[in-house]
Amino acid sequence: MSEQVLITTTDDNGVARLTMNRPELRNAFNQDIVNQICDTMGRLSCDPNVRIIVLTGAGKAFSAGADLNMMKRAAEYSSAQNKDDARRLAHMLISIYDSPKPTIALVNGPAMGGGLGLIAACDIAIGADEAFFALTEVRIGLIPAVISPFVLQAISPRQARRLFLTGERFDAETAKTI
Repeated sequence: MSEQVLITTTDDNGVARLTMNRPELRNAFNQDIVNQICDTMGRLSCDPNVRIIVLTGAGKAFSAGADLNMMKRAAEYSSAQNKDDARRLAHMLISIYDSPKPTIALVNGPAMGGGLGLIAACDIAIGADEAFFALTEVRIGLIPAVISPFVLQAISPRQARRLFLTGERFDAETAKTI
């Protein structure tokens, strides 16, 4: 059985809250969390008692993006396995982006790499003062290929291109302006 990497609650007002629950790894997503977000979004999107879906992270971080251990294992994958892995990640983002229910990213802390993709897939992002963002994968030679369509929908193409190249860190105040 998979660990409980996603905690889902729904209150009496129809607010479903998905909390990524890997605080010791800054809520980095592994295959379990990707699958659980996909499954949970599918279920909540069809639930007539759910009016809105909020995505957040446990602890002090929103999400560090993809788990580095998962990425290291992917280096040994075949081309077909890597494509399948990218498709699953894309499916997770699409399940958020295409949800018939409004989605809100409640950004309680740092959001890096794929964590920024999760935010970009949501309809609304609300960032805490201590939140900051970066596409850090570019610093280790990886391109944010799977998340880039969502990021390009959320911020201006010029700003996105700069961030895709530099991996620079920016705060919540800056995020509002780009």
